Amino acid sequence: MQRTHRYIASLFLTAAIAAPVWLMAAPVPQEARVQIRIYDKQHKDYHNWDDNENRAWGQYLNDNHRNSHEFSKANKREQAQYWNYRHAHPDKG
Repeated sequence: MQRTHRYIASLFLTAAIAAPVWLMAAPVPQEARVQIRIYDKQHKDYHNWDDNENRAWGQYLNDNHRNSHEFSKANKREQAQYWNYRHAHPDKG
């Protein structure tokens, strides 16, 4: 009987010591969001393409009376013009 109690006590002690280590090692779930970074050659900086940038792209197309299309489908000249527009029209906040 004494032997059984020691065995059970050692199992609980091992579990108590291992549990915090196991919990700390568990991976933390991250947001299912893809981050896209685009390099602006002319201004020599990077821009994160997110929902805010997508909104700004739509505003740029509207302001310049252009048909809606994805930034990735725009030619290099139009992309450079967009980054000039973004540097001239930064986000408020």
